[in-house]
Amino acid sequence: MVEDLLIETKALSKSYGPHVALDALDLSVPYGATGLLGPNGAGKSTFLKTILGLIQATSGEGEVLGHDIRTEGEAIRSRIGYMPEYDALNPNMDAIHQVRYSGELLGMNPTVALSRAHQSLEYVGLGEQRYREVGSFSTGMKQATKLACALIHDPDLIIADEPSNGLDSSAREFMLTTLETTIRSGQRSVLMASHLMEDVERVCENIVLLHKGHLAAQGRIEDLKAIDKEVEVHVWGHATEFENDLSSSGMRVRREGRVMRIRHDGEETYDAILSAANRSGTQIRRMHDHEASLEDLFLVIMERLGYEIKGSDDLFAEGIV
Repeated sequence: MVEDLLIETKALSKSYGPHVALDALDLSVPYGATGLLGPNGAGKSTFLKTILGLIQATSGEGEVLGHDIRTEGEAIRSRIGYMPEYDALNPNMDAIHQVRYSGELLGMNPTVALSRAHQSLEYVGLGEQRYREVGSFSTGMKQATKLACALIHDPDLIIADEPSNGLDSSAREFMLTTLETTIRSGQRSVLMASHLMEDVERVCENIVLLHKGHLAAQGRIEDLKAIDKEVEVHVWGHATEFENDLSSSGMRVRREGRVMRIRHDGEETYDAILSAANRSGTQIRRMHDHEASLEDLFLVIMERLGYEIKGSDDLFAEGIV
């Protein structure tokens, strides 16, 4: 195993009877911020439980922070802060003692845990609200409290499951900024599971995309986006003829009304587009290199896996398994 990797697995598999939840995953996740993506049923939850040593892999091997997932689960979990998607807070407990209690569960001395709880709540913007009952908090304040619970023992890795889900714009901005600060100034790593592509792209440098227990993609977001460069063309008139001409020439076209995105296969792509427009009688109103987003990358990968979807929201809503 490579020492400078945050997470590394080789042929990692997990089966529940005949159902294969993870199928021979070979992962190399560097330190820093990584987005964990995939539709419902992709294997994300099983993957997290396996690398944390909460369940045993059927076959294969893996390390997290240099610890073996089969034999050193307790050591791994002691160095990880987990922020769950589900509601894990006691509504009748005030925030300071909720966070303190999380520290004590991790084995911290009560006095140290209380001191760290004050610091953690101040860090996530709840210093002045620390004596309020959690049940009186807004969704954003509850999410911040969960993050404080995850940070109390100063972990090397934070696993954040849908950290900005359900937040209004100001709470979402604060949550993402706090995660960015934790990564860049705090020199901590984050594994962020989210269906909000904009948030993942803002916080993370890398992604791991799972699909039906298989590894669909991994690597730096910028490197993966560069694989599928496109030219965006805005046209007027004879759009269908133009699209058909491009497709018959072997060019990949993604169309939304009068806007088409054509795979960039080199400088000759521009000449091919102009020639197709001339043959079909189409006016090109605008043509430029398309700045791909993580959403675009996600859609391209899922299209290659056989799904015709308009956006990631459609995919997650359908819960493809």
